[in-house]
Amino acid sequence: EKENDSFLSVNGAKDIGIEFNSLSKTFNMTGFRIGFAVGNEDVIKGLGAVKTNLDSGVFQAIQLSAAYGLDNEFHVVKDNNSIYKKRRGLLVEGLEKLGYKVYKSDATFYVWAHVPKINMTSKDFAMSLLNETGIIVTPGSGFGDYGEGYVRFSLTISENRIKEALIRMGA
Repeated sequence: EKENDSFLSVNGAKDIGIEFNSLSKTFNMTGFRIGFAVGNEDVIKGLGAVKTNLDSGVFQAIQLSAAYGLDNEFHVVKDNNSIYKKRRGLLVEGLEKLGYKVYKSDATFYVWAHVPKINMTSKDFAMSLLNETGIIVTPGSGFGDYGEGYVRFSLTISENRIKEALIRMGA
């Protein structure tokens, strides 16, 4: 797997900024609202002061679970990445056979594809796909103007379900 560059790897970045990271997807903690920030100590202190006044913090058991995962269970990340890579390959291949133009990214467990029908919004296409096949995708318009014309498929289902979805779509 290739490494992604961190903002903090740039000379001088640690002197002026911070980088945020979420454990939602990395450690399957979606919904737990846990993450961390690293970088400039003064900026981190300021962030902590603001955060203290915004909410009461994350439940301690979640904090301890996250810390344990970071310290002891990082192999899970590689295992999950391997699973998602296999699912991504399966879905991308099937969508391309169906004529979809697919954006290929190794950095997420989603696959973005162009809406294949001319004169149809991403929302209309998503509703059409749901009504005709029972498959749920997220319309790109939900992510802003630049998302229009695309739909997002999730890789959080099994390979068998992905194969079934592709069959329903006509692959």
